[in-house]
Amino acid sequence: MKIGIAGAGRVGAACALSLVTRGSAREIVIVDRTRARAKAVAADLRYGAPLCPEVALRDGDYAELAGADLVMLTAGVNERSGGATDRGDPKGRLKLLETNAGIYRDVVPKVVAAAPGAVLLVVTDPPDPLADLARRLAGHDRVLSTGTLLDSLRLRVHLAARLGVDPVSVEAQVVGEHGTSEVLLWSSARVGGVPLAEALPAGTSLEDLRSGVEHDVRYANIAIIEGNEASQFGIGIVSARIAEAVLRDERAVLPIGAYNADYGVTLSLPSVVGREGVSRILQPTMSDEERRSLAQSAEVLRQALQRITS
Repeated sequence: MKIGIAGAGRVGAACALSLVTRGSAREIVIVDRTRARAKAVAADLRYGAPLCPEVALRDGDYAELAGADLVMLTAGVNERSGGATDRGDPKGRLKLLETNAGIYRDVVPKVVAAAPGAVLLVVTDPPDPLADLARRLAGHDRVLSTGTLLDSLRLRVHLAARLGVDPVSVEAQVVGEHGTSEVLLWSSARVGGVPLAEALPAGTSLEDLRSGVEHDVRYANIAIIEGNEASQFGIGIVSARIAEAVLRDERAVLPIGAYNADYGVTLSLPSVVGREGVSRILQPTMSDEERRSLAQSAEVLRQALQRITS
């Protein structure tokens, strides 16, 4: 099983680290426009790799992506360098779209020429409209975005902290855009199968909990960037997990981004993930408010896509 990573910046390096430590693949090739950077990241990881599951790890040019089962697309400017760290800016990550779309127009054709059969996993922000662009550039539908899997994990972590339970026991997910219009599905949140409202500690207000958690989830990336310049490790682990579901043909159900004909764009809903990418998209139970919010999120993404394809 072979994975390529196009882009050796902070996020690309974090993806590589997660792939190595988790034993996600037997072969990993790192490509970057600055070959010295790709070489340095690969060398650094190789020195620790003997303590991890066996892996062949190297830097390379695009031609060396040949035979890859999946390629992670991580190239592009991040939120800090792209000026997308203002909590009051409704554009959020979408502020990076035009710049990173230009980079994708250069990178994606090179990746597809070298690895025409690979599933493409878009990690670069904003991942959903970039996945739609990559899909058009690649000429096939085996294109995924990391979507709201990380947002869903953030929701579980923040809920668990307030409820005093393990995040593994929390069932909750985020759908729609990986961005400011994302939709937190409060109506279906459960703790050990128990509806959230019934699992609250005594004296806890559901409205206060929702307000606090929603703020923490929506702006988690900015809070991280303010302390560490980049949000990288969580998305690295998430990307490795998605890659595993593809490479192992797991048919795992994950809230990740895939093109949805009903909405006309890539957005996140619970999706069956396997060797060919997403084979089926599930429609979760939602309240009327949540359905309206998801429709609004889809509209935000349609308008964003028009900016780079019109």
